[in-house]
Amino acid sequence: MNIKITHNWLLEYLETDADPYEIQKYLSLCGPSVERVTKVDGDYVYDIEITSNRVDMASVFGFAQEAQAILPQFGKKAKLKFNPLKSYTFSSIETSSELKERLNIEIKNKNLCSRFTAIVLDNVKIGASPNFIRDRLNLCDIKSINNVVDISNYLMLALGQPVHVFDYDSIGRERSRPFPTMILRESKKEEKIITLDGKQLTLPGGDIVIEDGDAKLIDLCGIMGGFNSAVNPKTNKVILFVQTYDSQKIRKTSMLTGQRTVAATYFEKVLDEERVEPTTVYGVELLQKYAGATIASQLYDIYPNPLKPKKVSILINDVQRIIGISLKKDIIIKILSNLGFIYHLGPPGTKMVFEVPSYRGRDVSIKEDLIEEIARIYGYHNLPNNIQPTVYVKQPKEVEQLFELQSKVKHFLKHLGLNEVMNYSMISKQMIDNSELRVEDHLELKNTISDEIRYMRSYLLPSLFVNIKNNEGKVKEVKFFEIAKTYKPQENNLPKEEYKLGIVINTSLTDLKGLIDALIVELNITNYVIKNTSYPFLSKNMQGEMFVEKDWIVKYGEISSQHKSNYQIRGNVYIAVFDFKTLIKYQKLLSSYNPINPFATIKLDLTMEFSSKKTFWDIKKLAFETSKLLQKIEVESVFKNKITLRFYFSSPERNLTEEEAKKELTNIRNKL
Repeated sequence: MNIKITHNWLLEYLETDADPYEIQKYLSLCGPSVERVTKVDGDYVYDIEITSNRVDMASVFGFAQEAQAILPQFGKKAKLKFNPLKSYTFSSIETSSELKERLNIEIKNKNLCSRFTAIVLDNVKIGASPNFIRDRLNLCDIKSINNVVDISNYLMLALGQPVHVFDYDSIGRERSRPFPTMILRESKKEEKIITLDGKQLTLPGGDIVIEDGDAKLIDLCGIMGGFNSAVNPKTNKVILFVQTYDSQKIRKTSMLTGQRTVAATYFEKVLDEERVEPTTVYGVELLQKYAGATIASQLYDIYPNPLKPKKVSILINDVQRIIGISLKKDIIIKILSNLGFIYHLGPPGTKMVFEVPSYRGRDVSIKEDLIEEIARIYGYHNLPNNIQPTVYVKQPKEVEQLFELQSKVKHFLKHLGLNEVMNYSMISKQMIDNSELRVEDHLELKNTISDEIRYMRSYLLPSLFVNIKNNEGKVKEVKFFEIAKTYKPQENNLPKEEYKLGIVINTSLTDLKGLIDALIVELNITNYVIKNTSYPFLSKNMQGEMFVEKDWIVKYGEISSQHKSNYQIRGNVYIAVFDFKTLIKYQKLLSSYNPINPFATIKLDLTMEFSSKKTFWDIKKLAFETSKLLQKIEVESVFKNKITLRFYFSSPERNLTEEEAKKELTNIRNKL
């Protein structure tokens, strides 16, 4: 998450002698990363990256508070001019029971909204914003709309709490109640709402919404208000509305509906309920000052479970033990106090007790969290380099084996001249159809950002086909491989995730089989058999499958003409898919070695006719079963339906005679 704020705005909260570039440098070392500083019209704009656990820094005041703690560590003066979290309290809002306007508020589920605050303001005059508000918002990439809407955005950037403003008179009333009704509840599946940007959204269900007395949805909470309750040029009465919501529901709704608003990025990171109060008070002040508003109702503040102060204790020895440097007690107290932690004095020699500010309550809970804050502000660059040597943490056996095999295979195939490709795990329906696969065998994403990546792939083939198509004609030889997961749906369970190795080339089936053989030899896999197959995506009589026992290792062959046509591939394509689980199961880390035979080897050739039903693997298997003296068989040549085989005979005990070798060959021929 990134926000933009201006330097002049920062100086309203912070008194410092550091210039903008020093602020960028020093805060990036110890706090939020200031990615760039841009000078614009006599001011400077900070572009700041905010980590997801520190949403309290996503505001001008939050950034000022970090600067107050960090800049003094670099010899720069820095202190807060005032603290809005302490200055703006409900006691400063003057309301009375005689105020005429009311709200009928009903919260169906208290877990949806941890704090609900609202107040009605009358005599509002819609117009242009003051120059300083308009200019600051524009510099921060927020478009100026009018004074009321701009003030709501201004509050969000100033204090880090999103705010919404409703047109009071556009909210429906129930018959039995004369005042506007606001019912906060979960949406029903396929309910519809038109948001401020004019889009009609169909809700997935379970979203936080507000319904009025006319049963209209007027707010998609935490994301965007409804078009039917928006402030307009005729508005003269508004509801200032400040809440905190269930962050997980906001995130889910935002992703499923595709509404990634600035407000949603705040609410999904768990906001501080205590910041609602100063934001509401500051909002009333700005609307009174720049929109002529007057308070027209009581203050509604529904806060069923107020946050209880959290305290964390540390010892000075703990700090030294963990960060490797001894810091004085006064330095520790000053660092943490500047960050908003409150030090509680205890008996001498006891632990130091710090009360955690509400906005840090979710990421600071143990002493190590406090010590991390001390080290961060003191400066990691100032800590001694006495870190212990790195200790290798052994992973589960299955993970270790997978990682080692992946690394070994990648390096081996690279040295055989193949290029590794890395594809998305998601594919389109068009790719599934072109590969003649079943859509129901693929997991469909609910919140895809594009139809091109709608389904999790259950096979590597579609992606590899596209790789071939995109590279065909650009180079003479295309040789790719990919190692990646496939995802197959399982009923009432998580998808089955398996690693596969895909190899695709455009040279010849012989080349592909050579690559397969080389990899099998490299992994020392033996006792395998090869069988004919009839997969529809491979050409007939140009495919096969390798097994060890009952487990398949690799399926390979030439891609069928139909599949090539589907992908508009012109040349021949040959593909192999390995099952990584089987490779891990049968690979041997060490080869088996036999002593070199000191006796002569006799080579004899045999030319024979062969049937298309019999494979070289069948011939080889039968030959070795027939002769114990046979050492090796090679294919010497193939012409039409005739094959010439070269047989190598040898004995480990003595020199064979040619007659003995010919006798062995005759036995083999008779068997064949």
